[in-house]
Amino acid sequence: MAKLILTHEVSGLGAAGDIVEVKNGYARNFLLPRGFALTWTKGGEKQVETIKAARAAHAHATIEAAQAQAAALQAQVVVLKVKAGDSGRLFGTVKADDVAKAVAAAGLGTIDKRKVELPAHIKSTGKHTATLRLHDDVSAVITLNVVAG
Repeated sequence: MAKLILTHEVSGLGAAGDIVEVKNGYARNFLLPRGFALTWTKGGEKQVETIKAARAAHAHATIEAAQAQAAALQAQVVVLKVKAGDSGRLFGTVKADDVAKAVAAAGLGTIDKRKVELPAHIKSTGKHTATLRLHDDVSAVITLNVVAG
């Protein structure tokens, strides 16, 4: 088992600044190469406070602000224009970054692409859903209208 300090939020594992133990392969092949974690050392533990401070700066100030944004996001359908063929099949797939940019273009605030969770690959036009984690306790399920554009 490898002991790591998370530098980014990893779904199902923890938030930035958390100290976690994971299997060696997961650490070596996924977390460390992508910069999601640092190996744990006594000196590295001092970095935990700075990571948590940076996390707090990026998060919503209060749960109420996150809940207000979640209500605004759920009340509106976000339109996402993508390249598609005549049958409605996309040339590629919709990524979390595409969803974050569409939310910003709709005037619903900026969302970090790492906070977007897509339940499955979106490869066709039509209505789909995505989950946005706005705060530790607040997430919003939005409706995406994927259209050919």
